[in-house]
Amino acid sequence: MVRISRRSNVKRKEFADKEKPSQIRESNIQAAKAVADSVRTSLGPKGMDKMIQDEKGDVTITNDGATILKQMKVLHPAARMLVELSKAQDIEAGDGTTTVVVIAGALLNAASKLLARGLHPTTISDAFQDCSVKAVQVLTGMSREVKLTDRETLLKSANTSLNSKVVSQYSGVLGPMAVDAVLKVVDRSNPSLVDLRDIKVIPKIGGTVEDTEMIDGLVLTQKTLSGSGGVRRVEKAKIGLIQFCLSAPKTDMDNQVILTDYTQMDKILREERQYTLNLVKQIKKAGCNVLLIQKSILRDAISDLALHFLNKMKILVVKDIERSEVEFVCKSTGCKPIASVDHFNPDMLASAELVEEVSVGAGRVVKFNGCAAGSSTVSILVRGSNKLVLHEADRSLHDALCVIRCLVKKRAVIAGGGAPETELAVQLHKHARTLSGMDAYCFQAYADALEVIPYTLSENAGLSPITIVTELRNRHAMGDSSAGINVRRGGISDMYQENVVQPLLVSLSEVELATETVRSILKIDDIVNAFGGR
Repeated sequence: MVRISRRSNVKRKEFADKEKPSQIRESNIQAAKAVADSVRTSLGPKGMDKMIQDEKGDVTITNDGATILKQMKVLHPAARMLVELSKAQDIEAGDGTTTVVVIAGALLNAASKLLARGLHPTTISDAFQDCSVKAVQVLTGMSREVKLTDRETLLKSANTSLNSKVVSQYSGVLGPMAVDAVLKVVDRSNPSLVDLRDIKVIPKIGGTVEDTEMIDGLVLTQKTLSGSGGVRRVEKAKIGLIQFCLSAPKTDMDNQVILTDYTQMDKILREERQYTLNLVKQIKKAGCNVLLIQKSILRDAISDLALHFLNKMKILVVKDIERSEVEFVCKSTGCKPIASVDHFNPDMLASAELVEEVSVGAGRVVKFNGCAAGSSTVSILVRGSNKLVLHEADRSLHDALCVIRCLVKKRAVIAGGGAPETELAVQLHKHARTLSGMDAYCFQAYADALEVIPYTLSENAGLSPITIVTELRNRHAMGDSSAGINVRRGGISDMYQENVVQPLLVSLSEVELATETVRSILKIDDIVNAFGGR
């Protein structure tokens, strides 16, 4: 009897070891699905907003998936993979951050059901990869080519992105601004490249979002050092950017100078005054009348004495230009950074029609208009009545800029409103009928999972999801590939006629990145905690 019980214990232990990978896998899937479900209600133009409170008590109101997940405290490592997925979508396309997480959650749910039916994780993973490849072909086939000269289509794409945001009522202001800004910074040598770092977005509290303006030049948030009777406005400006300090030099080490006589004190002060005056004279001699000074950490970037001399010579001064801003300032104005006073020559300066300090809300900014260099940079001054609206307008504008960048990168658009996902579901179901064995099951499960997008869109809009999705599926089966959910009228319409379009790149990266993440989660069969270095 003892032998039998011992043998059964061994068998039970082996059985328990085989159970562990499936338990870990199920735990990972459930954790990731919980993250997907948390952002699902904020999908689409009628989606709900989330109020996020951080440790300091600061509140953020948004329905942007990437922002919600970035600020969410996620502890489970598999759930954190969905946060990274949203971040990857934000970098790649800039829009569709909520959609990609919802698709990943639906695919994980489908994979969970397939695992329960006894399919091996590797079989499901490989079949999902084939589904992804087929999905890319279908999406590319149903897209329409777009030219950058077609401003109307670009505006439709930007407005579609903005319509799901908190500031959707201002899409008429932010949409055209996003289109104009991106088209201005397109790299002439490489027409499919847009560097969004060439677009500087400056949020300033005061006014409403309608007061947002685009400046074809440079805007600095630093104030001018005008002092008493200083210069605040310069026409026909000659701009210089210096990286050295306009103050008395210091010794390299902490040394003490001991004076025994007041005449020595006078001599030091005289020398200091003469040294500063020579620096300012050399700046004036080069013809500079607008001086930008880089932030210094070693000593004062500019002394009171130097500022007094510069004001006397009618030179406008802006100090504390951050090191990270230097490249943008040079690109915008055409000036070159000057490292020492010996190199302060007229050819290092840039020209502008007007440089002036203006009041914006509660603060001030310095505007540079009519830069002669014909810069390929843009500054956008975003306004908002309070902090919450201002930051949401900033995030929404970033999404709109990314959408136009996607169209520059891959010049094709696709219908929105759940049309691509429904078309994928119909086409993948059709393809599944030509397959046999496990692949057919996986293709059907993948196709069903994609219907979560039209289902969620209709659910969030207060419509009947089953009725809408069934009718939508029927329309797509009859060959109407651009039919989507019209949340305003509460029915199904042609998305191109309703001006609901999105870049092809957004849909492609959604499918590819979601599939990639689901495959990674399926391949995990154990979680090992590592100890720190010994």
